[in-house]
Amino acid sequence: MTAQPQSAEFPAGVQTVQREADEVIHSIDASSGRVVAEVRATPVEGVPEIMARAHAAQREWAARSIESRCAALRKLRDAIYEHRDEITQVISLETGKPHVEAVFSELILALDTTDFLARRASEWLRPERVPHHNIAVKAKTGWLQFEPHGVIAVISPWNYPFSIPISEIVPALAAGNAVLLKPSELTPQVGALIEKIGAAANLPGGILQVLQGGGALGAAIIEAKPDKVCFTGSVATGRRIAEACARLLIPTVLELGGKDAMIVLGDADLDMASSAAVWGAFTNCGQACLSVERIYVDASIAEQFRRMCVEKTGKLRLGPPRDADAEIGPMIRPSQMEKVEEQLRDGVAKGARILAGGRRRADLGPSFFEPTVVANVNHSMKLMREETFGPVLAIAAVHSADEAIALANDSEFGLSASVWTRDSELGKAVASRLRAGSVMVNDVASYYGVCEAPHGGSGASGWGRAHSRLGLLEMVRVKYVDVDRMPRTPKSWWYGYSENFAAAADRFVDFLFAPRWSRRMAALGGPRGALGTVFRKHRI
Repeated sequence: MTAQPQSAEFPAGVQTVQREADEVIHSIDASSGRVVAEVRATPVEGVPEIMARAHAAQREWAARSIESRCAALRKLRDAIYEHRDEITQVISLETGKPHVEAVFSELILALDTTDFLARRASEWLRPERVPHHNIAVKAKTGWLQFEPHGVIAVISPWNYPFSIPISEIVPALAAGNAVLLKPSELTPQVGALIEKIGAAANLPGGILQVLQGGGALGAAIIEAKPDKVCFTGSVATGRRIAEACARLLIPTVLELGGKDAMIVLGDADLDMASSAAVWGAFTNCGQACLSVERIYVDASIAEQFRRMCVEKTGKLRLGPPRDADAEIGPMIRPSQMEKVEEQLRDGVAKGARILAGGRRRADLGPSFFEPTVVANVNHSMKLMREETFGPVLAIAAVHSADEAIALANDSEFGLSASVWTRDSELGKAVASRLRAGSVMVNDVASYYGVCEAPHGGSGASGWGRAHSRLGLLEMVRVKYVDVDRMPRTPKSWWYGYSENFAAAADRFVDFLFAPRWSRRMAALGGPRGALGTVFRKHRI
């Protein structure tokens, strides 16, 4: 990484430039739009050699005990802690998020994930006994073994450029894999910092490699045939990755975003619910897959709820991360603001009302946009159907919980949702009817910080899970091992078929599955009984 001696105006998109035969990626201050550093790009033609190095390192890494790998994770945790100030500073610089959000949603989550899996991975990856219920196989002992895939490619996004890749790198390493990380080209310094931290933790060479570049590099990584790909990003890019991986039969985990619904029932605590709505919609400037993007509030309280959301939104302070009092930073790039503005124009043209915000703040920088509250929305509008990924809170009034559930489920996304009510049993009942990978009752989004809780969705939100034991199991191949405890006894299903044996097989079915016990017992009787014939059959 080399410092940029002179700042430049933010270009239309992230650029790579040629300098002395080396390509570099611009690291840009999201608040000012100025280039602050350059990070060397990974040559696409070098990917096969990088992949070969990863495979060689992985074989040695997988040969270590799980306890040894967990000890290495504890060193990684300590290295993250030692670099904590640099981590939060670089995150805030490249993403524009306030320091508090860089601490809570990035640093703490990464530290907790690493510490948690360092303590739990050995238990979760221990061979697991498989009991056999069928009498025909009682002489066997079976168990599951959890073995690494090999090399895991992690293609991570810009909105949480540290905590998301760490939450995939750590379980991959714990399970015995090597990792190739391609960070977003919008946050290259964060990616370089992850590589630096891995080196500070003395991870073996080649076991964690960071590859810097754009879409062409991502395609080259897939063409080099990693053993699994974990991608977090847009639906469009996820679809292309899924197609490329399917052609090569590479398994994937895809987290492609959401259109999360918040249902506010008539008995909800409106002060709490409105505060949660404002934070859930505007944290990270609304650029989160778990952002609250649709609210369905009971009509009896809708006016009061809207008023409270508008009032609380008006108190939020916009500004760059260097302003410690700022609660909302910039969007990542002006192009992201254009998408938000296009959705707002579509909504207003169809009858939506903007109650607060809705304007750019060029006085603060090129990518600042006011947090926006919108009412009178419906499902004909892009605001309620397409992922916004910006600071917009859209509120619709409903006349029943059933209507709210139907509207919440009327989406191609299925990532997360929340229900607000003073009646916890009612909240759980509504949650059970929502099509989402996770549902919170009287909170939003925070389950993502619970290490034991799985994260993932369905439909356009993708497939597979991160976090929890389910996320760890995404990083392994499951092998079933079976040992016969009577190796000198021939098996009844081996060759030696005959008319008598065929009849006995039919009676054996009666013995195992006949609905009446009298018929089961009759199948056992006499010298031609099922068990006697089946287990004393002629063999070859």
